[in-house]
Amino acid sequence: MSLIQDLGAQVRAASDELPTGLVTVAMEKLRGATEILMWVREASQDPMGVPQLGNATESVERAAAALRLAQDSIATYLAGIGLTADAAAAPDKDWKAGLERPEVKAETAEGPPPGEKLGPWWQQRVTQLTGEPAPQEEKPPSTQDTAELLRRVASGVRAGDKAKVGRDLHDASAATGLGLSAMTSPVLHRLAGDLLGHEPRPDDVERLRTASAGRVRSLLPGTSPAVLETLLARICRAPVKGQQPAGHPADSAVTAGVLTGVLLARLGRDASSLDPDAPDPLRREAADAR
Repeated sequence: MSLIQDLGAQVRAASDELPTGLVTVAMEKLRGATEILMWVREASQDPMGVPQLGNATESVERAAAALRLAQDSIATYLAGIGLTADAAAAPDKDWKAGLERPEVKAETAEGPPPGEKLGPWWQQRVTQLTGEPAPQEEKPPSTQDTAELLRRVASGVRAGDKAKVGRDLHDASAATGLGLSAMTSPVLHRLAGDLLGHEPRPDDVERLRTASAGRVRSLLPGTSPAVLETLLARICRAPVKGQQPAGHPADSAVTAGVLTGVLLARLGRDASSLDPDAPDPLRREAADAR
């Protein structure tokens, strides 16, 4: 191996080790927390940490932009010294980072944690979004985690089963359902990139809207078009047009889960492909090159 090739390998490795996936997931967790707090503070005059979370989110967004700029600069440098193969972008692992969750023990020394005390607001909102009524018989929320909920919802969307989507969402606890906001962001970015054949760009918003809006509306007749527009803008790293009012935190979470299923259906993939232990699907440009 020549000195230049050795240098290129080290620079490529440094680029691959940049924590873009972790920063992306952290950014979406902060956004989800901000949305929840903004909804809660409607009943209180106390800001309750919203300004601080806003500042933190802005800082993380700047960090994510700086990491992407660093990776682009490294790729340009490697191409400039003749290492075109090393300059190619590494496989995107962000979607797996979004699905990988640390296990949390459901019980403590004193026994299982108490149930939710906020009332059935999650189920009420799911009913408004999907048009599917909650089960009449009361039962405790499912113990499934957010990753499993995402796969169930995506499976229902893939099958075109609106009733199943509603049942799975109703069966989840509020905490599990709201987790979809943070979990789906890297997953959606990856799926959109596979559908487009390249990393999503701001000018791809219209194409993704055409591919998904009709299906999302049919499955979520009660959702606002602004929620989907915001999700598509985030996927494509584009600014959100206009000043969007703070909506209910469940709206973004549910819409993101359904959008994941819609993109999977467009790609012809099953919900099992969201398993973080599954092999990476081929990028379209990589498949075409073979």
